[in-house]
Amino acid sequence: MLQSANIRTSDFGAAYGRVAGAIRFLAENYAKQPSLEEAACVAGLSPFHFQREFSRLAGVSPKSFVAHLTLERAKTSLASGETVLAAAFDAGLSGPSRLHDLCLKIEAMTPGSYAKGGAGLELTYGFHPSLFGTALIVCTPTGLCGLGFGDQSERDAMLDDMRSRWPKADFVESSQTTEAYAERIFHRGGAGLPVQLFGTPWQIKVWQALLAIPEGKVTSYRAIAERVCTIRASRAAGAAIGRNPISLLIPCHRVLASNGALTGYHWGETRKRAMLALEAARAEARKTA
Repeated sequence: MLQSANIRTSDFGAAYGRVAGAIRFLAENYAKQPSLEEAACVAGLSPFHFQREFSRLAGVSPKSFVAHLTLERAKTSLASGETVLAAAFDAGLSGPSRLHDLCLKIEAMTPGSYAKGGAGLELTYGFHPSLFGTALIVCTPTGLCGLGFGDQSERDAMLDDMRSRWPKADFVESSQTTEAYAERIFHRGGAGLPVQLFGTPWQIKVWQALLAIPEGKVTSYRAIAERVCTIRASRAAGAAIGRNPISLLIPCHRVLASNGALTGYHWGETRKRAMLALEAARAEARKTA
């Protein structure tokens, strides 16, 4: 998420596209330690202008981002991340939790309402540029209910994915409406953003647990299951995590296998690696600031 509040997403679509392409290239080729010049070439910029544009939009330098792409750091932080998660639950999801940052309206769906598949709901959607590719934002009149990512060519598939969550809802396209959400998500970290979260009682518990994982930390599916229910429920917890409708803000990307493996991500493993690296780089920058 961006740190600068004076950059309008709609005004910097081309810049987002260039940096998002470079982020993907670096995340896919991190093992080869690509140079600044190679990444700049992908972005279609000179190294000087690429360094400046990347740092402005991402909040960290390309070099710092590449340094955090290896998951070795994430693996070593698993234990501390699980400790933070335990502390957050012991405190009732206060403290390091992001619950206080999001104005959540939680709709725990009954079996009957779940079966209705969103009948009677009017959902507005729009596509917007982001550091992680094209973002699909879906909202109700009350607040944000869906956030996903993909490539420009995947717009239809992204929308189909959201439609499958609420198959009987009416979807209306209005990027003008969702632009306000894009500004708050990508420029202000989602603070104070109204969110309407639909899910079964079990899913809601798992998604609330995800909100307790701070930026720059990771935890495991096993730890989430243990905190929500029991270690034996790891598979069920994983399924609920995979159905998280509001990616990035409800940080399912911060959950790894117990051995530190990425183990998939609904919007692509490369995107998950990039999100983790960017958050880790920003967390380190804050420590040294």
